[in-house]
Amino acid sequence: MAWDCPACGRRFARRGQGHECAPAMPLDDYLASGPPFERPIFEALMAGIDHVGPIHIEPVSVGIFLKRAQTFAELRPMTRWETLSFWLPRRAEHPQITRKVNEYGGRYWHTARLDGPDDLDDRLLAFVEEAYALTPE
Repeated sequence: MAWDCPACGRRFARRGQGHECAPAMPLDDYLASGPPFERPIFEALMAGIDHVGPIHIEPVSVGIFLKRAQTFAELRPMTRWETLSFWLPRRAEHPQITRKVNEYGGRYWHTARLDGPDDLDDRLLAFVEEAYALTPE
């Protein structure tokens, strides 16, 4: 069950979970201050997973966290591209997954490089959908 911090309003998996207690930014403010490639990638991702169920969108200084009770995916802007990261219980392979896949406690952290919205193909979107489905509500 998700817990919303009463001080900053951010959502976490556990009551009282430690975090940097700073409120999320309004999405439009966040996207307006980011690089020009960020909004089209975000919009393509959201359009590609809009059928999965409710998603809590949390724009913070380092990127956009997509959550149920906890984060299932995140977008982070780099200098010339965006990274899309997500957890799965197995290693997944895709040409856009360019960083080493790391295991943490039986889960694998995947990071894909997105130069533009066209990099979000059906396979990559399916991985994000799987991460959503495996994340508690």
